[in-house]
Amino acid sequence: MTKRDYYEILGVSRSSTAEEIKKAYRKLALKYHPDRNPGNKEAEEKFKEAAEAYEVLGDAEKRQRYDRYGHDGVKGTNFREFTDVNDIFSTFGDIFGGGFGGSIFEEVFGGGSKSRRRSGPRTEGTPGADLRATIRLTLEEIATGVEKKIRIRRYKPCDVCGGSGAKPGSGKTTCSDCGGSGEIRQVSRSVFGQFVNISTCTTCGGEGRVVRQPCTNCGGEGRLQGESTIKVTVPAGVSEGNYIPLRGQGHAGRRGGPAGDLLVLIEEQPHEYFKREGDDILYDLWISFPVAALGGDVEIPTLGGKALLTIEPATPAGRALRMRDRGIPHLNSHGRGDQIVRVNIWVPRHLSSEEREMLRRLQNSPNFVPTPEEARGSGKSFFEKVKDAFS
Repeated sequence: MTKRDYYEILGVSRSSTAEEIKKAYRKLALKYHPDRNPGNKEAEEKFKEAAEAYEVLGDAEKRQRYDRYGHDGVKGTNFREFTDVNDIFSTFGDIFGGGFGGSIFEEVFGGGSKSRRRSGPRTEGTPGADLRATIRLTLEEIATGVEKKIRIRRYKPCDVCGGSGAKPGSGKTTCSDCGGSGEIRQVSRSVFGQFVNISTCTTCGGEGRVVRQPCTNCGGEGRLQGESTIKVTVPAGVSEGNYIPLRGQGHAGRRGGPAGDLLVLIEEQPHEYFKREGDDILYDLWISFPVAALGGDVEIPTLGGKALLTIEPATPAGRALRMRDRGIPHLNSHGRGDQIVRVNIWVPRHLSSEEREMLRRLQNSPNFVPTPEEARGSGKSFFEKVKDAFS
């Protein structure tokens, strides 16, 4: 089967910057994230496809080979065989805020989590599964950082047996099926020689020991279902899709096994006034024609409350005004983004006869008629104007 072009998968051009490629992958990863598409195999495949594309295009050397030779140029690349979406989380953690000073954002999507592979018998019970939860934040909360409490249902260690699964005072004994190795070996012979199949012992679950007398409270599981309230500290500057891994806050393991992790997904709530663009926030300001022509001070909302903005005389519609350091704090560095105000001219729908007469007198005045150059405009988009104005 012919592979699709990696640029096509991410929806970017070949001239796109590394940041644009990262942003495109982040958008697709959020769109096809398994938590948002439970049970949707097609979405999971697109999630994996986008991950493979980013693995190449997100690496400067691999991207260069791919640009020159196409898929043949990366044939020798040792691609990860994604068998589970958690593999992708581990591989591409840097996309969603990794490296936050070695703290909670150092590993995103469970990256670098403890290995579940082993050799020989386990000294503890079966590890607990990971949990995922979502926190919805306002832009104001993102701008300042916030502490949230969430309630989750999870397995908790049994209070009676302390999580061991054994009746108090009874303990554990060596498993008779595997002799304490935690593994069952089956030998088979064929014309090609002898083969040994090693599997986890189902009797002891790989521990090498079994409970003599099961705890009557938990039935020998060492855990019971319950509810917990957990505090989550969210630093300022997070973005939609960031994960906060809380180690050991997932399901408790069976019979003393280590607990899983709780992965808390950040989700941004739509704002009444602002649109977020990276760490900048965009605001559409509507002013009257007299204010645009004569200038004046107008009160506008910011993430920190109301503020006065000075409108210079002869301010045209579409002009971008920048309010420094009024945006979102940078997550991985000092400083913060800006608030960009786009000026719009309000045209009234209802006029009195006196107002109509005033406008008719001004209609043919030379100062109220645009020149041909002004009538054509620059032809640039709003964001291009912003770039020109503040570059």
